[in-house]
Amino acid sequence: MHLPEFYDAGDLIAVLTTQPLGRPLDYRAPEGGCCLGAFVEVPLGPRKVLGVVWGPGQGDYDPAKIRAAYRVLDTAPMREEMRAFLTRAADYTLTPLPAMLRLATRAPGLGDPPSMRKVYRRGTREPDKLTAARKKVLAALSEYGDLSFTLKELAEMAGVGTSVVKGLVAQGAVLEEDSPRDLPFARLNPALPAKELTADQAVAAERLAAAVASEQYGTTLLRGVTGSGKTEVYLEAVAAALRQGRQALVLLPEIALTAEFLTRVEARFGARPAEWHSGATMTERRRIWRMVAQGEAQLVIGARSALFLPYRNLGLIVVDEEHDTSYKQEEGVLYNARDMAVLRASICGAQVVLASATPSLESWVNAEAGKYAKLELTARFGPAVMPQMRAIDMRSEALPANRWVSKMLQTEVEARLARSEQAMLFINRRGYAPVTLCRACGHQIGCDDCDARMVEHRFLKRLVCHQCGESKPMPTVCPACQAEDRLAPVGPGVERLAEEAAALFPQARVATLSSDMYGSARALKAEIEEIAAGAADIVIGTQLVAKGHNFPNLTLVGVIDADLGLQGSDLRAAERTFQLMRQVAGRAGRAEKPGTALLQTYQPEHPVIRAILAGDEERFWAAEAGEREAAGVPPYGRMAGIILSGTDVGMVFDAGNALARQDAPLRAIGAQVFGPAPAPIARVRGRHRVRLLVKAAKSVPLQAALSRWVGQLPLKGDLRVAVDIDPQSFY
Repeated sequence: MHLPEFYDAGDLIAVLTTQPLGRPLDYRAPEGGCCLGAFVEVPLGPRKVLGVVWGPGQGDYDPAKIRAAYRVLDTAPMREEMRAFLTRAADYTLTPLPAMLRLATRAPGLGDPPSMRKVYRRGTREPDKLTAARKKVLAALSEYGDLSFTLKELAEMAGVGTSVVKGLVAQGAVLEEDSPRDLPFARLNPALPAKELTADQAVAAERLAAAVASEQYGTTLLRGVTGSGKTEVYLEAVAAALRQGRQALVLLPEIALTAEFLTRVEARFGARPAEWHSGATMTERRRIWRMVAQGEAQLVIGARSALFLPYRNLGLIVVDEEHDTSYKQEEGVLYNARDMAVLRASICGAQVVLASATPSLESWVNAEAGKYAKLELTARFGPAVMPQMRAIDMRSEALPANRWVSKMLQTEVEARLARSEQAMLFINRRGYAPVTLCRACGHQIGCDDCDARMVEHRFLKRLVCHQCGESKPMPTVCPACQAEDRLAPVGPGVERLAEEAAALFPQARVATLSSDMYGSARALKAEIEEIAAGAADIVIGTQLVAKGHNFPNLTLVGVIDADLGLQGSDLRAAERTFQLMRQVAGRAGRAEKPGTALLQTYQPEHPVIRAILAGDEERFWAAEAGEREAAGVPPYGRMAGIILSGTDVGMVFDAGNALARQDAPLRAIGAQVFGPAPAPIARVRGRHRVRLLVKAAKSVPLQAALSRWVGQLPLKGDLRVAVDIDPQSFY
């Protein structure tokens, strides 16, 4: 085993901190010395900051002014493969290395010594008086054997007050002990029996398990129709990693998916895995970070940032719903978790499974070219069959101006209600109405800080900007002309659709699934569980409902505006519309009862709508790939977005024009520069935004040229520049 290089006290070391300084700084090794990769606390001006020993010092600074690191933190050193991952990710995304380190240290209290907490377990004595409440506590402890619990956990489990537990402690019937706060996670058992797999599933599972057993890097596209059992297949790859003593990571695109998924994992392996996402408490995040580094968390289920945890022996990364746009980080460090998963696995010799019913065109092309292995599941699991898909031509529907559910769709919903089945109405717009218009002067209420219309959220009784998050109360008079009672909502949102559904189907229980309407991730997950258990007859949903949820009694999906995603100039518009419609339709008929999906459209002849209805996915991907290849755009070419922003619009445009004129580094590699032009949303949070778009051949060294090009720009005042490699959106 190769031991980390060690530096004796006083040796010159380079420390990378999380501060925006651009490079490692020289320090003296602390008393007792430190190893390469050690987490250290160092002085920076008057502050103490977190850093990682990145190598030997450069020695290009006055030795008399070099200060010593304070101490080495009591946590596992950063492994060589993690440092390589952060470095290569920074180089690819053109992100300063300290910003990458911040992603890898997003847990509180890493510098704190291990903390303790009080835990309680069964003692050897009997209480002098056995009350009903005391019996409950002792029964709860007996049920779980030698396990110990916190005071709150034990009291809640027994259904008594904490004073009852304290009374038993005083008599020795319950023992109070100190225990480390950051405990290892329960061990998962890959030997437990798995669900019975179909022949196709078994073949796919065996191939994935064999790939994991090779202990070499490889990526597999696991493509299966909605409801085909992809999860059960890749859980067998997880089992293979656990049998080898390696760790596994499963990335999910939406926190609301985790509740059902964790239940399936627990059923397969006998214990719950670590759960890393924005809904986790700070205490839990510190525990997960430390246990992952020590190898005491075998499996992590998480959002995209879970890629940056300090795995000790990572053997498998699963990217579920790999096509999902939420894997692209659009603020701060701009990266695509799908691509970073492949990069991380290639460095540590792990396998990657990209799972989707509607894969991204990038993954489809890589599989077709043989760069990725490919496994396909073409049928739904058990008796379930794929839903029938039909279009409703809205040109022939005589709907009033304030109605969006067609007569045909209404009739189909009523039929499902009569059979005690669930129906879903889908529209990809949050809130009540996308525009609030004054009928007196025509003014549309916009955000004060962004060039975006504010969206009415009637549930919150506020107008909300979906760009910056600012909100304000619903006005009673027009802010432009002061006219009273002339403000009107224009267009439908999910809340307005719910209002219409309640009027059309007064006896039905209507549930609305939108991330805006729940105060916490736990509340949203609880609502989804209740709907799956039959607590609603009609589900009204936004894009959230397309992400892998399983509602067994849902037999009808009605898409209110199937044309919505086809608008605009986004090069991925056709791909995303195809994916979204197929995913939403896949919520129907996932159990014994057959399903139907109806798409309301004003363009039934549109090639994308026809491809969705026909279900000929190979033909759609081949046609889309042909168009992209002819245009030389991703995945057959490279693109990068340059976003300049500042509070002075003139300064921002001047900087954009100067950058466009100084394009020699890009011309040298044959790249083209388009712009500058105002971003489609030209002002966000009070900052004016100008975009340039760079297009290049796939084989050229784009990052190096971009670095030289953007490096020419002096950042005066509050001018900022962001580089987005492989942009997924163009807002």
